[in-house]
Amino acid sequence: MRICRAKHKNEVFYGVIEGDSVLRIAGGPFDKPEYEGSIYSLSDVRLLAPCEPSKIVAVGKNYSAHAAEMNEGQPEEPLLFIKPGTSVIGSGDTVIYPAISKRVDYEGELGIVIGKKCRYVKEKEFASVVLGYTCLNDVTARDIQKSVSQWTRGKGFDTFCPLGPWIETDIEPGRLNIETRLNKETRQSSNTSYMTHSPGKLIAYISRTMTLLPGDVIATGTPEGIGPMQIGDIVEVEIEGIGTLVNKITSEIMPG
Repeated sequence: MRICRAKHKNEVFYGVIEGDSVLRIAGGPFDKPEYEGSIYSLSDVRLLAPCEPSKIVAVGKNYSAHAAEMNEGQPEEPLLFIKPGTSVIGSGDTVIYPAISKRVDYEGELGIVIGKKCRYVKEKEFASVVLGYTCLNDVTARDIQKSVSQWTRGKGFDTFCPLGPWIETDIEPGRLNIETRLNKETRQSSNTSYMTHSPGKLIAYISRTMTLLPGDVIATGTPEGIGPMQIGDIVEVEIEGIGTLVNKITSEIMPG
């Protein structure tokens, strides 16, 4: 099942995508969908970020080849950081290149969307708390990230967490091809099987520390091939069985 969050005229709602149609559901997507009767053409709605997370829990250096290209070593346990909910945008939205940064990078990733409030999840039971999976770009102001010991500022700017285009509920996350393209040129090409820490381990590890809420997102880490983007570039993150997240990079317009 493909779950989306969409806007038609001035109404925002969740829906299920079937072919070229969006079937509107009542309320949110975290219980069994109840169709309320309205059907829209996919071309007549604007797809928004597919969920509204209270937090994005991101994982650093979760692919050994990426850890090697960063030349910073790979931690034994998952390396966690938080991206704020205000960093979330959808497919088709623009990523704002901060005027104070000299290098902004793409990082294509698999995003796990949590489906129910949970704590102390057992690794083997992780699927019971997952709504589904989406494409994610962990946009990073690399120069700012490297200037301090904490990563929040370099990764937490508004628009720095594109998600979408929807949530796919019917896939297994452990062996999916993932590709990032910059202006149609492939820059990252890997598979989720190369993760050091699996989705189940990540959920168990994170939920040992904090409560995860419906709609929260876990960014599972990026493979090798990260690199800079420039104003005007178009970046695509495609994951097998899910779809393609597309965003354009624009300059920051300062107030006043």
